[in-house]
Amino acid sequence: MRTLLITGPGGTGRTTVAAATAHLAAASGTRTLVLSADRTDTLGAALGVPTGPAPVRAAPGLTAWRPDATAGFRDDLTGFQDRATTVLDLLGAARLDPEEVTPLPGAEELTLLRALRDAALAERHDLLVVDLPPTPQALALLALPEELRRYLRRLLPPERQAARALRPVLGRLAGVPMPAEWLYETAARWDGELAAVEAVLADRATAVRLVAEPGPAGADAVRDARLGLALRGLPVEALVANRVLPEEADGGWSARPYAQQRKFLDEWPDARPVAHLGHDPRGTDDLTALAVPAAGATGPVAWPVTGGPTSAPDGAEVPLYEWRIPLPGAVRDTLDLVRRGDELVVTAGPFRRIVPLPSALRRCTVQGAGLRDGELRVRFAPDPALWPRTR
Repeated sequence: MRTLLITGPGGTGRTTVAAATAHLAAASGTRTLVLSADRTDTLGAALGVPTGPAPVRAAPGLTAWRPDATAGFRDDLTGFQDRATTVLDLLGAARLDPEEVTPLPGAEELTLLRALRDAALAERHDLLVVDLPPTPQALALLALPEELRRYLRRLLPPERQAARALRPVLGRLAGVPMPAEWLYETAARWDGELAAVEAVLADRATAVRLVAEPGPAGADAVRDARLGLALRGLPVEALVANRVLPEEADGGWSARPYAQQRKFLDEWPDARPVAHLGHDPRGTDDLTALAVPAAGATGPVAWPVTGGPTSAPDGAEVPLYEWRIPLPGAVRDTLDLVRRGDELVVTAGPFRRIVPLPSALRRCTVQGAGLRDGELRVRFAPDPALWPRTR
């Protein structure tokens, strides 16, 4: 199954483009599911069919689904209270009734990730179109599975579960209770769920479609989005320039916005323009009239390791390597690198990611780094204490 993630600045019509993309794919015979996490039914308004917690048939071959964050959060909290009954009773905590539970900030995003995982595992569709939140929230959402898994591994390392038979003894020696079995089981379940979402995002059939209006604000948002997505290794399948004014607008009060759009379209040679209909698109006829580009495939963004043997001063052959990380639009002054154990902390502008080093580079030391042609190139040399030397 292919997965197409659609995002863009707020108010640029990304939900409408998501609906139009899904409708076009379904009309061509592709079994398509379109997902949205918006509390208001903007997806249903574009499709002309109300959407909600249960998947609905929006058109032949097209299913629309807007998962209920409140119900999901309520079920998770109820399950947690059931598993932590003993701890809560010791603390004298009062249990919450399901009726009084309201979702916390971020519940919609977590619900969307879970729905994405469930849809991918079900394998009932050929294409999954995901209407993500606006770009800043979308980038944080896409980083969440990897970051939460890292936190879980640090707080509750899986290898400690092997010593669960010793926990009562260790608890008596330390004078404090050791983590209960249910805590490790919960962590393992969360890790499995997050790993499934991470696998969907890392799949070679997953790509991102950016939606923006041609203009100064759109240009800034697209530049930041490309950088943030590249740092996460997510390819941009297409840039959709939405709400493009027709040539007839080159006159009267609309002459100035028309000229501004044309200026920025010239700076986006790879953009796919989508016309402004003169009204908010509603229903399948309007979605067809938008003529959005068909969902394509781009393949994964490679972070290659290159290099080979190089002669050292003493005549020995020493392999020198270069790790290339594509970062389009990155500025040298806003880049920062920190090597920490087997991880590399990469900061590019407002974005930051902690990535594990490839196995060949874990026995190396960082020799330097540079930004060239939109790529961050990090140079490595073998650590003499860890790498055998040959003559």
